Amino acid sequence: MRRHYRFPVRTLTLAVALAGLAGCSTLDAINPFSSKDKVKMADLPALKPSVDVKTLWSDSVGKAEGYSFVPAVAGERVFAAGRNGVVAAFEGGKRVWKSDVDQKLSAGVGSDGKLVVVATAKGDVIALSAVDGKVLWRAKAGSEVLAPPAVSSDLIVVKGSDYRLFAFDPADGRKKWTYQRQTPPLALRSTSPVLIADRYVFSGFPGGKLVAVASNNGAALWEGAVALPKGTTELDRIADVVAPPVLEGNQICAVAFQGRIACFDLQNGNSLWARDFSSTVGLAMDNRQVYAVDEKGGIHALDRYSGSSVWKQDKLSLRGVSAPVIRRGVVVAADVQGYVHVLNRDNGSFIGRTATDGSPVTAPLVAQGAGFVVQTQKGGVFALDVQ
Repeated sequence: MRRHYRFPVRTLTLAVALAGLAGCSTLDAINPFSSKDKVKMADLPALKPSVDVKTLWSDSVGKAEGYSFVPAVAGERVFAAGRNGVVAAFEGGKRVWKSDVDQKLSAGVGSDGKLVVVATAKGDVIALSAVDGKVLWRAKAGSEVLAPPAVSSDLIVVKGSDYRLFAFDPADGRKKWTYQRQTPPLALRSTSPVLIADRYVFSGFPGGKLVAVASNNGAALWEGAVALPKGTTELDRIADVVAPPVLEGNQICAVAFQGRIACFDLQNGNSLWARDFSSTVGLAMDNRQVYAVDEKGGIHALDRYSGSSVWKQDKLSLRGVSAPVIRRGVVVAADVQGYVHVLNRDNGSFIGRTATDGSPVTAPLVAQGAGFVVQTQKGGVFALDVQ
């Protein structure tokens, strides 16, 4: 157990791992800059757009300063935050309110439309009213927070950088339960949130595990093996689930770095299918296919029920491609230069593109209605639609 408590010290943040271990081939693949003098980032392919990517509105909330800030969408409102402690609400392109929580933030926003929840590197969890931005309560997690809080009507769950899960009462911030499990001595720190669905809380863990926890008391319900660590060194054996799982119907899927994509039965954790894959970015899923971005920036479509390949788009190599989102029957992803790419869902061909503010998009795109919201490292918030 002592090794577990040393875990936060030995855990590698993605940024530190990329900077300090740029010569290690196992990490080069997830860093679009590590080998830029050896392998050039792919040039944008020529495009004759067949769809119009329209910017509905844009605003700014402050720079991310190396952190990953994910906006939250609840109904017609978009909530976003920056490293500077500013949290803002937008509706119909207009800023409804802006609040300064007077602390440096380290994670994006979670919201259920009533509360807006943010967190800090010191483990502070701050809840604001979604109506006017007034701070309602502050609570303390047991470790720094890099992932946006997950918020439902009766539960808030925050994942610490040491992979402990902390659950809070939305009414007053009272801590309801804590979940922790033993982890490998070396792991990538995750910026992805947990997923609350019905009576479950789902989270990925180092060692390639996806765990379903009971939302009422934090007890483990089932554990699925997304990946099986391989190799002789601790670095070789990193096989972490650092991207959020995706859920469609009774099927939940997750992906691991140096591991696999695996899909499970929601109720009991039985494996439905798995195939070798490596990603730190994440997945999207619709009623037909699973969409995944590999460690080199290739976008794949896989049959949802068998995992067989449908198509692959590999012309965004080393462009730091974000997790995809599916809107209006198309696949959308962003890159390290702030471009948003639209792909045909049936064959992966490029059908549209637009620019944001030129800075990296490291946070997942968030669906809103028929469109989606993008937040950049410069703090730009863009509401887009594909028509």
